[in-house]
Amino acid sequence: MSPPYAFDPDLAPLVPLLPEVDIADPVAARAAIADFAAAGGFDAAVDRSGLEISDHDASGVLVRVYRPIDRTEARPGVLYIHGGGFVIGSIETEEANAATLARDLGIVVASVEYRLAPEHPYPAGLDDCTVALGWLHAHAEDFGLDPARVGVYGQSAGGGLAAALALRGRDRGGPPICFQFLGIPELDDRLDTPSMRAFVDTPLWSRPNAVLSWRHYLGALEGDVPYDAAPARAVDLAGLPPAYVCAMEFDPLRDEAIDYGRRLLAAGVPTELHVFPGTFHGSSFVADASITQRIHGEELVALRRGLGITE
Repeated sequence: MSPPYAFDPDLAPLVPLLPEVDIADPVAARAAIADFAAAGGFDAAVDRSGLEISDHDASGVLVRVYRPIDRTEARPGVLYIHGGGFVIGSIETEEANAATLARDLGIVVASVEYRLAPEHPYPAGLDDCTVALGWLHAHAEDFGLDPARVGVYGQSAGGGLAAALALRGRDRGGPPICFQFLGIPELDDRLDTPSMRAFVDTPLWSRPNAVLSWRHYLGALEGDVPYDAAPARAVDLAGLPPAYVCAMEFDPLRDEAIDYGRRLLAAGVPTELHVFPGTFHGSSFVADASITQRIHGEELVALRRGLGITE
């Protein structure tokens, strides 16, 4: 990689051990990520203790629900949307994080297995997330869920889909969303920010993958790209749910996240924006790094506030 990047000291030694991600061949990329996770990755253990975990068919969309077994009162929850550039990833690859959020926060987490591009380009994945959100609200009583405190949570492409879901809900009168967590979100298909132009060889995600990701996701879409496909294209951000937006320093997606957070604030949306130094896209895979622990700690604080958790 050149120029050299000033990665956090806890992260730098592990960069050579990270898998190469190339989504030119989506099937091969999915297999490579699955193999990396199966081999241990950096944090393969999934702690399911204290949770009831169940799979459900939401009108043809698989939703995996995690809920604490020691809670009887109505509790908040999130629709969890996994990352992967719209092309890779699954509820399995992010099960450890989904379970951790449910247990650490005492909330219901519903993780959605949305369809992936390029086999299923826009709007398939977003439509699946829309169905899952509606299903979660419809079954709130079954899961002891407070329907007034349902948020959306996504990292990377999942963050982009979470932002799109909030926009779609606002404009189509969808089920209410009380909070949007947008972690390192993929938001802008125009690929013209300074970070997107500069970071062509960063770990796990780089400009070449971003180009392919949008090509796979948008498919044969021609003309103006809808703003619920690429939320950065939305002209009006007023009236959206409160947000938490985070970005990593050496991530091509950095500047579109910052721009979106700034625009949310300008539109009067309560928004917290964090940029973490020395990090790269997906650096949170290195779970023991002190910067990762800080990122996770900030995440829990933001979710407690956004979901109205006072205990």
